[in-house]
Amino acid sequence: MADGREATGRFRSRLLRPVGALAAFPIALMGVVATPRSTAVATGPGVNKVEMGRPTLAFQGRSFGAVGRYEKIRGIISGAVDPTDPRNSLITDLANAPRNRQGLVEYKADFMLLRPVDLSKGNHRVVYEPTNRGNVVSLFTLNNAKPVNDPSGFLDAGDGFLMRQGYSLVDIAWDSTVTAGDNRLLATVPVATNADGSAIEGPALEEITFDDLGANAAPLTYPAATLDQSQATLTMRLRYDDTPIAVPSSAWSYNSDGTGIQLAPNTSFAQSALYELTYRAKNPLVVGLGFAAIRDVADFLRNQTADAYGNPNPLAGDVQQMLAFCYSQPCRALHDFVRLGFNETAAGGRAVDGILSLVAGASGGFFDYRFAQPNRSMRQHIGRWYPERQFPFTDQVITDSVTGQTDGVLRRCTMSNTCPKIFEVNSETEYWNKAASLLTTDTQGNDLDLSKTPNVRYYLLSSLPHAPEIGNGVCEQVQNPLLPNPVARALLVDLDQWVSNGTEPPPNQVPLRSNGTLVPATPQSGVGFPTIPNVTYNGRITTGDLFDFGSQASQGILTTLPPNITPSAYPAFVPETDADGNDVAGIRLPEISVPTATYSGWNVRADAFANDDMCNATGQKIAFAPTKKARLASDDPRPSIEERYRSRAEYVAKVAVAANRLKNQGFLLSEDVARYIAAALLNPPV
Repeated sequence: MADGREATGRFRSRLLRPVGALAAFPIALMGVVATPRSTAVATGPGVNKVEMGRPTLAFQGRSFGAVGRYEKIRGIISGAVDPTDPRNSLITDLANAPRNRQGLVEYKADFMLLRPVDLSKGNHRVVYEPTNRGNVVSLFTLNNAKPVNDPSGFLDAGDGFLMRQGYSLVDIAWDSTVTAGDNRLLATVPVATNADGSAIEGPALEEITFDDLGANAAPLTYPAATLDQSQATLTMRLRYDDTPIAVPSSAWSYNSDGTGIQLAPNTSFAQSALYELTYRAKNPLVVGLGFAAIRDVADFLRNQTADAYGNPNPLAGDVQQMLAFCYSQPCRALHDFVRLGFNETAAGGRAVDGILSLVAGASGGFFDYRFAQPNRSMRQHIGRWYPERQFPFTDQVITDSVTGQTDGVLRRCTMSNTCPKIFEVNSETEYWNKAASLLTTDTQGNDLDLSKTPNVRYYLLSSLPHAPEIGNGVCEQVQNPLLPNPVARALLVDLDQWVSNGTEPPPNQVPLRSNGTLVPATPQSGVGFPTIPNVTYNGRITTGDLFDFGSQASQGILTTLPPNITPSAYPAFVPETDADGNDVAGIRLPEISVPTATYSGWNVRADAFANDDMCNATGQKIAFAPTKKARLASDDPRPSIEERYRSRAEYVAKVAVAANRLKNQGFLLSEDVARYIAAALLNPPV
């Protein structure tokens, strides 16, 4: 990872960085006839023009049982927002955006649709995915497919789960800071200006960090308003808790157009160090329009037959339920989307009926602000000075004991009767690196009564990482490779049945303060994590801090950068572990309940990469010793493989019992139970 921005793990390892506010965003329409991007004349608020290529046969004509074949459409949706509509009033700088002749503010969003060739054979549900930094994640997570943004080949459908079920899949762009490339889906929003047309200027903060060696330059999200270095400050620290040290102006400079900085010749950024540039920026994008795009496109697909120009809605008359799926960054965006009331459509209905939210923690993001940077993600080591996690943390309305505010993520949608049904699904990483305990506790650290949010379920993926990886990377230990896919697939079916038929989903499965499964990260003995040879346990977590970004922060304008911070104003907790170091509470996959290793959602950085701070998202896997003799020789307190499983048959039987138990609880599908048993037969540890 570089530039202090979060990549999306095993399924998206490359860095996707924002660009300056004046960049243009072309689209590559692969395999279809592309309609050139043009300026659409707005005719009213909402979606007003759909530009798309002809449908093409998807997955090389592969057929999916009774549903049959699928086709793909890629295109561009143009929409407009009425800045006088109270439902749009919370979009930062909307009043400063240029308007068309109808007085509306326009946006564009790329989309991709995969639908049954014969819609009558589908299930009339849409899996609606706001992209992750322009990337399609749903096929990787739900179909076990390779990561790809323009699925075309036979294998790009993976095991075909979504298609066999008959879902249509819609991916929609919303993040206007994504750069073109790799078939990413892009969104275009206007630059805000002052009333006289002059550029808006203001303070901005860039965190720059590189885990590899040799980088000498870094881009800025927004161009500098002046190249005068006396109006900027660059600091450096190795670890988050270190005191920042000023970098003298002689050691760095802006590039010629102010869109980036570089260090002095023959110098480079220190590996894994945190550099913070506070500077005066210009030309802020109206990034919050992405929320309107998500709302308007969902509304159009389910309720309209054609756009204002007569171009057909490619799902006209077919959509019975709209189920949002997201992984990480767009889930944090959907937290803010719901909190700000954007699930209410122009007609007063719901934009989406349900949300399967994976690994968002108790966080929003740097989305609806002046000089917003959606790519940022707060972790223990990175992104700690950005407005990601601020009250309200919880879905239900509570009073903040620190600030006295009363609010909740579901407050607005409850008032308008437009709340979706939600699954809040988090890995262990979110507890260590995103203070996810704030999602289910009050601001004093007491358990919330989760029955007060009957349309939300809360689940911990026990001992799983935010982003599965293999190898050590920049971490001390081998990273955690466990995937959430099997549970995500079952939960999609559960959510569908809940939304469509009222079938109650599985009950909450999260650690709690009341039963001792949600505990402070220190001391180690209180967590229960064993003392394992050569494994560092330091209890570092992302604390529940209170941020002061200045007097205009409530209007989305940050004037105090870096912010003033009250550390640990809100208590943050982590899951209790068993004697093996695996989580006690939550959804325990067979790898956890019939273990061959300790898995955790946290890992410590290696010596060369700011050691003692936490690896950002990947967790760790610490294998058990194969024999008792080897275990005793290394002084490992965890029983060895041979002490746990007397035979292959015993191991396979235990895996089968564990997998079937999860199936009976609603957390695994039959086909994934069979996969677990087959894997145990083929690769037993004994």
